[in-house]
Amino acid sequence: MKFLFIPLLLTTFAFSQVDYPKDYFRSPLDIPIIPSGTFAELRTNHFHAGLDIKTQQREGLNVYTVAEGYVSRIKVSHYGYGKVIYITHPNGYTSVYGHLSSYAPTIEAYIKANQYKNESYEVELFPAVDELKVNADEIIAYSGNTGSSGGPHLHFEIRDQQERTINPLLFGLAVQDKKAPFVTGVYAYTKGDDSFVNGKTGRVELRLIPTKNKDYNVEGISAIGTIGFGVISYDSQDLAVNQNGINGIETFFNGQKKLEMDFNRFSFDESKHINRFIDYELLKTKKSRIQKLFVEQGNVLSLYKDLDNDGYVIVEDSTSSVYKIRIKDFHGNESWVNISINGKKMSSTPTEIDTKDKTYIFSEQPTNLNEKNVTVYFPANSFYEDTFINFRVSNDTLYLHKDIVPLQKNVTISYDISNYKDTERDKLYIAELIGYRNYPSYLNTKRKDNILTASSNALGTYALVMDTQGPKISASNFQDGKWLSNYRFLKFKITDNLSGISNYRATVNGKFILMEYEYKTNTLTFDFNDNVVTDTKNELKLIVTDNVGNSFTFEATFFRK
Repeated sequence: MKFLFIPLLLTTFAFSQVDYPKDYFRSPLDIPIIPSGTFAELRTNHFHAGLDIKTQQREGLNVYTVAEGYVSRIKVSHYGYGKVIYITHPNGYTSVYGHLSSYAPTIEAYIKANQYKNESYEVELFPAVDELKVNADEIIAYSGNTGSSGGPHLHFEIRDQQERTINPLLFGLAVQDKKAPFVTGVYAYTKGDDSFVNGKTGRVELRLIPTKNKDYNVEGISAIGTIGFGVISYDSQDLAVNQNGINGIETFFNGQKKLEMDFNRFSFDESKHINRFIDYELLKTKKSRIQKLFVEQGNVLSLYKDLDNDGYVIVEDSTSSVYKIRIKDFHGNESWVNISINGKKMSSTPTEIDTKDKTYIFSEQPTNLNEKNVTVYFPANSFYEDTFINFRVSNDTLYLHKDIVPLQKNVTISYDISNYKDTERDKLYIAELIGYRNYPSYLNTKRKDNILTASSNALGTYALVMDTQGPKISASNFQDGKWLSNYRFLKFKITDNLSGISNYRATVNGKFILMEYEYKTNTLTFDFNDNVVTDTKNELKLIVTDNVGNSFTFEATFFRK
């Protein structure tokens, strides 16, 4: 038996060639930084673009500008970052603070003036350079839970002049961390019909064995041909139990580096390609994120360095080899995974792909699929590679494969609704059916004549749905005809069972008042401190409209001194 093992040459991670300033930025909070989410952590359809800092399960903590600068952008939205502010600094970097509950008084007044001017809660503003200057250590906002946040925390980013987001820890922010990353799964992947692992092809789960020194071994495997590996790994910090993202990976085959990944900077344009980096099928079927340690067609992530043969290894017959994975966090804690490989010639009948009733898609060509009243358009390069998919229509339900194949471009779904009555057409929308109960989740649907269209970034099951019921509104903290002199807020609960809330508008005595919508709690809130209600007797009118135009109107009278 030939023995190809070469002693492993330990190399250090060359994270970044940029000399980031370590003492320019302060922490955005006055409390210790305990991350609930780390930079470049694996998230749904994207890498996490910043650092999520715990706020002791509270809202309203002071948020400080990390250095002097000016407010260059403000956005208030129902989803995403919720209330967010961008500060551009003299050194060219921009700091970002998201999921805020409110802004400092001067900034809040600026935003409120624009919200009332536009008669809209959701606004995006780009103040002039000299309009909202801020000093170092100045309170600019208060922490919260707005937007698509799963709990109170501060989302914090630092971006460069090319709008690339950078790991904030590179700028000297302190986090207590002596824990090494941990590994929960290791897999092998065969490439080509002549490659096998333990007599199997495709994805092969390997047996992981933790060692006493907190590294990992894998039960020895037999293999032949071109092989790639994948790993499920996480990191956590000293004061938290969250399963956070790792900071770097290196792999070695018989001492030769095969791949290095540096999770310290990326552009937003490439973030969607996370679905090519992970095993998308296993994410959708088992909710596990395998990080593939090889590069497949269409994977254009800039996180890779020192690629040799795209990270794949070639195992020859009658050889003994060692594959090593080095996983590291930002603070230098590391874990190793050791895999012994016995090169052994083997063969079996390759698994045949079931192509019956499936449509073959050439990835580099645009494709139109039509059946009955449904058309699906795939732009060129919607898929990363040529593939077979299921396509079937039954009773206005579109079966567009299973959501186990990642897309890199949105597909367009169109329905011809000519067979519906005139009175029904305005109430139809396209929905994705999700979960085992096939709940109809509204897609942004547009209509031109008798054609409805919507776009989606995933395969799956879709349907035409009719919504004839308007939203529901109920007052949460007052009653019709009540004196509200000592009240700070008016609060409502609004819901819609099908297409969802599209917009809302409230007036008092015919004059617009600003309502803040929190979709996670289905609440609308008006703040009397806006000082726009000055009369004693007041006629309130609130209209809420869903996504197909059904509306409901709530009216009440209240009094104030």
